[in-house]
Amino acid sequence: MAAIAARYARAFAEVVMDRRMDPDQASAELKAMADLVKSSLELRNVLRNPAVERKQKLKLLDAIVARVCAPKELRNFLAVLVDQKRTAQIGEIAEEFRHELNRRLGIAEAQVRSVRELSTEEKQSLQKKLEALTGKKVQAVYSQDAALLGGVVIRIGSTIYDGSVRGRLQKIRQQLAST
Repeated sequence: MAAIAARYARAFAEVVMDRRMDPDQASAELKAMADLVKSSLELRNVLRNPAVERKQKLKLLDAIVARVCAPKELRNFLAVLVDQKRTAQIGEIAEEFRHELNRRLGIAEAQVRSVRELSTEEKQSLQKKLEALTGKKVQAVYSQDAALLGGVVIRIGSTIYDGSVRGRLQKIRQQLAST
């Protein structure tokens, strides 16, 4: 299913870039629609019910899009999801869309885990170092993990930078075991 979501995300990203739409706004609007579908059982039931005619689904979609003042490109994309019976995957598609836009805009996504909440200065310093390391603008998401004992673990794409005390102890343990 991830491949399908990625395909739809790439297609919508292509539209957003071709039409020179604001990528952050397009991502936020798609996420808002995904959240709306996720939070409303009635809406999910209508959109996923094969007994409800396509025209009725599109009428409902038009009313929602008009109410939130979303652009016609988003409305058309959502209509494609309705036609292709992909509304169940709208949350996954929205997430993939955000990743696709970041790739196209040269933004590296980083997940930073630390044992404690990092200060603003520490986050800024870390972000500058990551941008120098990757050569891209870095968008970091921070979380806490008490199991690290100290330091940080950073994941950018498939690369993991382990600067944690736990990671260092594991390396020492491996070195001692191999000698």
